[in-house]
Amino acid sequence: MADPRGELLQGTLEMLVLKTLALEPMHGWGIAHRIEHLSGNVFLVTQGSLYPALVRMKRRGWLRTAWRITENNRRARYYELTAVGRYQLDVERASWLRASSAINGIMNAHWVTGEA
Repeated sequence: MADPRGELLQGTLEMLVLKTLALEPMHGWGIAHRIEHLSGNVFLVTQGSLYPALVRMKRRGWLRTAWRITENNRRARYYELTAVGRYQLDVERASWLRASSAINGIMNAHWVTGEA
């Protein structure tokens, strides 16, 4: 049976990663699980999409990394927002609110005969 959890909407993964890291620095596995948890297990974040996104975001200067010891006493690369990353989160949030408001307006529209 297929996993009932959905893939993220195109273009939202980076925004969700930025928001997750605004809460606290985390390693990749933790980021994926935090997004799944905060979405009520609706969104599944795979390693195949997460790690390339993290590399892109680091290259853009949105994230910095450092090796740390996890709560399980293992070494892992932790990701943390930079000032540029915090600014980008604000940009992404504003864009998302504008787009989701427009989509909600369309989805909640009712056709009335005789009106266009």
